[in-house]
Amino acid sequence: MKIKENETKTIRQPIVTVAGHVDHGKTTLLDSIRGTCVAAKEAGAITQKISFTLVPAEHIQEKCRALLDKYNIKLEIPGFLFIDTPGHAAFTNLRKRGGALADLAVLVIDINEGIMEQTRESIEVLRANKVPFIVALNKVDRIIGWRKLSEDMVVNLESQANHTKKEFDDKFFKIMNALNALGFNSDIFYRISDFTKQIALVPCSGKTCEGLSELVVMLSGLAQKFLKGKLTIGREAKGTILEIKKEKGINMIEAILYDGTLEKGSEILIGGFNEVIRTKIRAIFEAMPFGSGFKPVDKVHAAAGLRLQLPALEQEIIPGMPFSDSISIKTEKELKKEITESINIESEGIIAKAESLGSLEALIGLLNNNGIKVSKAGVGNITRQDIISALTNLETMPLNAAIVAFNVDAEKGAGDERIKIIKSDVIYHIIEELVKWRKERQVELDRKNIENLALPCKIKILRNCCFRQSKPAIFGVKVEAGTLKQGTILMNEKGEEIDRVKTIQSENKSIEKATRGAEVAISLPEITFGRQVREDEILYSAINEDEFLKLKENKKYLSTDEISVLQEIANIKRKEKPGWGI
Repeated sequence: MKIKENETKTIRQPIVTVAGHVDHGKTTLLDSIRGTCVAAKEAGAITQKISFTLVPAEHIQEKCRALLDKYNIKLEIPGFLFIDTPGHAAFTNLRKRGGALADLAVLVIDINEGIMEQTRESIEVLRANKVPFIVALNKVDRIIGWRKLSEDMVVNLESQANHTKKEFDDKFFKIMNALNALGFNSDIFYRISDFTKQIALVPCSGKTCEGLSELVVMLSGLAQKFLKGKLTIGREAKGTILEIKKEKGINMIEAILYDGTLEKGSEILIGGFNEVIRTKIRAIFEAMPFGSGFKPVDKVHAAAGLRLQLPALEQEIIPGMPFSDSISIKTEKELKKEITESINIESEGIIAKAESLGSLEALIGLLNNNGIKVSKAGVGNITRQDIISALTNLETMPLNAAIVAFNVDAEKGAGDERIKIIKSDVIYHIIEELVKWRKERQVELDRKNIENLALPCKIKILRNCCFRQSKPAIFGVKVEAGTLKQGTILMNEKGEEIDRVKTIQSENKSIEKATRGAEVAISLPEITFGRQVREDEILYSAINEDEFLKLKENKKYLSTDEISVLQEIANIKRKEKPGWGI
């Protein structure tokens, strides 16, 4: 990957995304990285907030030469293109054909708060897309007693007061252990010997600029280990749309060009769900180094942050859409296939909605990782048609009668109490809630299946509660344990069948079942009270052998007292058939 003098245009900058939990300091950290790479007078001139920061190699060499030499890192890349994701949801939009748009990532963690929900979600997205990353342990300046005593972070750490060192160590090891629990071997940056086996943890502060040079140098080391041979620029221009702004009939698109060369006036194809959008580029504006604005250009090489001016279009362009400058039939077919291939749709499954193609793909990927299939997916709010589609699963696949929505809402009138709808701006929460609901729903379904059987039941005939002696005999009972159902055949303690329960009444109202502790009246049509049954007598549900085996197989869905009664019934039946037993 070493760059020769005549090959500088064939190797592009690695694309680096900055990810992490909200308010952990991603943008502040990136703003400070811009400042460490320019002279003070230039840093003071930065006024425009944009999503891209191009940091050329010569500036990294100038500002970080001593650290590059110290850690024996030879810079062989033309710099870095950082992407600042202003909202966490935008992080999941960073997609390209065949994987993640970012070559590398900086995972920002507030050292004082540790790993939070969106941190874990970022880690899962990075893991799923095999994106190498380092961890910026931001906001060290907020540790009690912390002082900036040196520009060298190692010296600075060693020079802190003992109580400050202890607090730092406590917070540091807590995060290191949490990463270990998530499957990552990590350590402080100056002890990293192999970037392919360990995650570098870099203490830093976006506010005081401590540790930022070390962060850039560790990123350089990561690039040297993972990206050799992967940064050669291809012939076809390829990119991903990040944001769309419509102004007076003009589409201004913010995008990343991750491969090839793009020219003003060239025709581009934008891939979508149902069709490929064909349009021409009116103007190209390229992000300048250090986030200092955009400049108009006629031609731009990857990797670059862009603003593209396009004419007004009838078709809707949405974030996450891929684009290419090729007009070949092959490329058009590839773009049509790309969306459906990257979004894994099955014949059976739940419905997934999200605010962009990239986040939809991330959502479906994490659902699939948890064994959950998706049968229908789309960008935008939940519609009435989505509800209708989900309702078709109620009878045959009830666990799929659900809709998950990432960063979108439901349209007016789009809802049904029979359909489970889970909405959140955190994918991690959606997955957790859906998995929990499906488990609970499965228990309900399994319990419903066994309720078609005669359930274990033990009742005691109450004194002075005979309301009719025969045809039918009506008398009061107390449910000692289990569940008494209408239609249950009763037997006595000898195992002799008595009669079938015709009706159950409670407070002069007919009910289908009664549970433990209930006192109800029951009617038995074929017996005479005082002959076949008497006061204080104990009766049980007369479960046959097939029912017993099914209940035994599904006893995890029975209550504790139902299992206890089933054991008593088995003991009675065992006198006739020794094979009965739980």
